[in-house]
Amino acid sequence: MYTQIASNKRKTWLLIGAFIIFITLIGFVFSQATNNHSLLYFAVGFSIIYVIISYFYSDKMVLAVSRAHEIQKKDNPQLYRLVENLSITAGLPTPKIYIISDNAPNAFATGRDPKHSMVVVTSGILEMLDKKELEGVLAHELSHIGNYDIKLMTIVVLLVSVIALISDWFIRIAIWGGDDEGGGQMQLIFLVIGIIFAILAPIIAILIQLAVSRKREYLADASGALLTRYPEGLEDALQKISDDTKPLKEANKATAHMYIVNPFRSNVKRGANGLFAGLFSTHPPIEERIKRLKEMESKV
Repeated sequence: MYTQIASNKRKTWLLIGAFIIFITLIGFVFSQATNNHSLLYFAVGFSIIYVIISYFYSDKMVLAVSRAHEIQKKDNPQLYRLVENLSITAGLPTPKIYIISDNAPNAFATGRDPKHSMVVVTSGILEMLDKKELEGVLAHELSHIGNYDIKLMTIVVLLVSVIALISDWFIRIAIWGGDDEGGGQMQLIFLVIGIIFAILAPIIAILIQLAVSRKREYLADASGALLTRYPEGLEDALQKISDDTKPLKEANKATAHMYIVNPFRSNVKRGANGLFAGLFSTHPPIEERIKRLKEMESKV
């Protein structure tokens, strides 16, 4: 666990460093392609400011979009005690607890770090799962917090959105025209490179985001099972959630990767069939997650 926390912290700084280099490269190519050198400074400056502001307010935006409301201990003592006890066991501060009023069973964790974290569950998951199953789900979400997955994934999502924004701007500038004077053949070469960058960069960034998301789910499953010492609880919970056919009304593509299972029910039932489908999946197949948990049963 401590190794994974350290790894996630390193990856966060590496991502930020790689992001600055990549944005600078994109800004340089785009500025050469449009013969507008101020575009480089704008791209780098905007990206840094956007990431800093979004990093500190992204959790609030996610909670607002999801229509989640905070509860206190008196509102749901059983849920609060489960989160509190698991947090103590995991050596974490007790996160704030939110509920989404929706019959579809699901849950996610968000925040910047363990001191600024939230666990969110739907009213549907509280009604569907028994205590052991709910405990397994909560342990999974607390593992995302303890492993600093919430911080890593926040950074990844922000980088993807910035790259998509800058690429979109370049396409618009290329279509509607930049400064065509004085560029010559070299500007034309940079224009072709820039268009390739603008098309491929967002796709590659999204694939990286989804790959990181799938890996984090496997890790949180394992960490959560170790936390409760009862993999069967999370196994049964995943099976019940995947068998449910109700879509989560408040879900959207921007937040889908955060939930314990894909909130779009058709994708949950279909799973990731084949390599291509798997690359664009926000979550690993439920069957594979349950299989891995079963393999842990004899080891915990």
